[in-house]
Amino acid sequence: MKKVMAVFGTRPEAIKMCPLINELKTRSGIELVVCVTGQHRKILDDVLKIFGVVPDYDLDSMKDNQSLSSLTSTILERIDKVLDIVLPDLVLVHGDTTSAYSAALACFYKQIPVGHVEAGLRTYNITSPFPEEFNRRGISIIAAYHFAPTECNRDFLIKEGIRGDKIFVTGNTVVDALKYSLSKRKKDFATEDGKTVLLTMHRRENIGEPMISVFKAIRRIVNERKIKFIYPVHPNPAIKKLAFDYLNGDENIILTEPLNLTDFHSLLADCSFVVTDSGGVQEEATALGKRALVIRDHTERTEGIDIGSISLTSCKEETVYHNIKLFLDETPCKASSVYGEGNASIKIADIIEKI
Repeated sequence: MKKVMAVFGTRPEAIKMCPLINELKTRSGIELVVCVTGQHRKILDDVLKIFGVVPDYDLDSMKDNQSLSSLTSTILERIDKVLDIVLPDLVLVHGDTTSAYSAALACFYKQIPVGHVEAGLRTYNITSPFPEEFNRRGISIIAAYHFAPTECNRDFLIKEGIRGDKIFVTGNTVVDALKYSLSKRKKDFATEDGKTVLLTMHRRENIGEPMISVFKAIRRIVNERKIKFIYPVHPNPAIKKLAFDYLNGDENIILTEPLNLTDFHSLLADCSFVVTDSGGVQEEATALGKRALVIRDHTERTEGIDIGSISLTSCKEETVYHNIKLFLDETPCKASSVYGEGNASIKIADIIEKI
């Protein structure tokens, strides 16, 4: 019996790790231990509930207005003690968060093998996204096993000197999560005219003037066109203030609390297209055949650009305004399996059993 510990802390990580956790639970040769860092709190617990995942350890690391340095050091200190208790044979981390990087670093210090789920995504701009690009590259140096969603991700890792026999192309577990979530859907967000746009913005580098410019562009659009924007506002106080200062008071802009995962995926499935600065939403939108206007200078998910489901735009008001108008008049794209077919968790679990 081999002991595998899965570590994650944010809502996006939970969405992508929970299908894998539930798959690993079915494998008789694996003893699974789940540790959450608490980097997100309320919006993390919602995802755990939907997938029926109960953590064995909760580091409860997040505090109000916490800096990246403080969060990193807190996770490092607290997970160090958990690793001494659990003594795992393998630790799984996901993606590019501070939780993932801190956990991987703690494992490196103790020489515990790390499996990196969603490995090999790159922008090659160390500050975009920040600090995620650095985190992801740092984990790649530490990891013993790399579960890459696409061949493109594998190629990046090979170019960086990672051994090919340590890289496994599996698809992205977000597609697994999307299929499971939509099988539980209870709400219908479709409208008669079909003109509903999902908005998500939360990136650290966009808070302030960039976000204000995007919000101004959206106000201009709804003043000119018959269209509705739905924005589940991130709980970050700085983002909430900007959202309500610049978007509140228009009947065609609906500001909501963060939606539970099933409702969010239902809205994504029913909307016309999405305006976002998220990473995972790009993959989810592509899998559902929804175009995504990505408010970022770079994306580590270039496969969507190649097939035409993703378009990048700067945060400049005029540019965002122009691109949203183009999206309103363009033909919808088709659903694509470029990020996976919904069986990534099974593939990764099979590989872990062989390892």
